[in-house]
Parts: sequence; C-alpha cells; structure tokens
Amino acid sequence: MNMASMQSALKQYKQVGVQSGIESASPHRIIQMLMHGALEKISIAKGHMERGEIAEKGSAIGGAMSIIDGLRASLDKSVEGDLVQNLDGLYEYMGLRLLEANLNNDVAILDELSGLLLEIKQGWDAIAQEVSQMEAEQTKTVSGAI
Repeated sequence: MNMASMQSALKQYKQVGVQSGIESASPHRIIQMLMHGALEKISIAKGHMERGEIAEKGSAIGGAMSIIDGLRASLDKSVEGDLVQNLDGLYEYMGLRLLEANLNNDVAILDELSGLLLEIKQGWDAIAQEVSQMEAEQTKTVSGAI
C-alpha cells in the first residue's frame, strides 16, 4: 500500500468514526465535538500559516469558520438571559477574527481564538461531568430502592 492509499484509508476510517460518534451522541456531546473540531482546525491553520502554506491555511480557517457558524446557529435564541446573547456575540467575534487572521497571517489571533474556544469548551465539559454524576447518583438511588 503506497502512502497516498494509506492516507485515503485513514481519512475514510476517521470519517466513519466521526459519523458513528455523531449518530450515538447526545446534543451536548455533539456541541463538544464541534468545539473540539474548531480547535483542531484552528491549530491546523496555525501550522499552515507558520509554514507559509496559503491554500491549506485558508481551507483550515474556512473549516473553523463553518464550525463556529454551526455553533452559533445551534444557539436556542428563545432562551431568556444573557448567556445565549453573549455566546452569539462571541461566536460572531470569532468569525470576524478568523477572517482577520487569514487576511493578515496573524498567528496571535489564532492563539487568542483557541484560548476563548477552549474556555467555552471547558465549561461544556464541566456540565457533562456534573450530568454524569447526577445520573450515577440517581441510578444508585433507584437501585437502592428496589
């Protein structure tokens, strides 16, 4: 098997794995996966930017922008309070900054956006841990009552 065939097979394997993960994932887990994907795309764009690979950088930044647009579109704007509005504004800001990073080949902007997105993702990850703990406690309570 040559290198091109191996890379193609790995890409297909990864796509199947992602598809399987999405099909069985909760909405909360899908948001986590999207955030991870955006972070990965930003990191890839940074590498391409540092190596002067313009087309690949643009493609990776475009992918990050698409994911962030998807996160923004997934916000439930009917929910009252500041959280949704703040996230909407933050996602809009990230999209604009990605454009700026692309135009100016600015690695510092990519670092800034990675930090912001990582902070949001950590919040989501903490929610998942709390939900898992609550579900485990409920299972113990139900098991003990039987």
